[in-house]
Amino acid sequence: MSDLRLVVFDVDGTLIDSEHNIVTAMTEAWSRMELGVPDPSDVRRIIGLSLVEACSVLLPWAPHNLHRAVAEAYKDAFRALRLLPDTVEPLFPGVREALDELDSAGWLLGLATGKSRRGVQAMLDAHGLEGRFVTIQTADDNPSKPHPSMLYRAASDCGVEPPNLVMVGDTAYDMLMAGAAESVALGVSWGYHTMEELRAAGAEMVIDSFDNLCDIAATLTGTRR
Repeated sequence: MSDLRLVVFDVDGTLIDSEHNIVTAMTEAWSRMELGVPDPSDVRRIIGLSLVEACSVLLPWAPHNLHRAVAEAYKDAFRALRLLPDTVEPLFPGVREALDELDSAGWLLGLATGKSRRGVQAMLDAHGLEGRFVTIQTADDNPSKPHPSMLYRAASDCGVEPPNLVMVGDTAYDMLMAGAAESVALGVSWGYHTMEELRAAGAEMVIDSFDNLCDIAATLTGTRR
């Protein structure tokens, strides 16, 4: 069995605070499609799903072609939003330090996100994180969370056994995905689903900060060195 270890991070709500921009873009998409105004709390709850899947949850009565049309309108709105000089999606506290500590301890790092590859690249460029992640799994190449495809592919990319993979995320979708992949589910409390929802979805632990993430990951995988 390989002794390589991998921490895979969700992006929205885990590494970056993107709620405002996502709600703004979805509101604009609904306006363009003459659908009224979405409830921001409903939009918050679908963050983490792939875009068409998210639209199907928000609009369960609508046909699939409308879900796809809303998704395209959202993409257009988000691209326009990203061009504005005051558009920001800040990193949550402790992200850089946690990545540095994990890297120094020999952990491989990855991403698994409902974002498109273009969206991930924009995030990496904005925060100077290019080259930090050895595997990047996006909605372009995988089924939506909580399907385990993203984690299966991440583990395969890195030659890591699933029990040595820690999925760090803020939603039940992340925790369910980790469970389906037989990997470690580690929740964060500052994102878009509650701590109770994370635990109910299988989180082995829910953390309040990135402090000591390296030690926590090692303990949960039983690979402390």
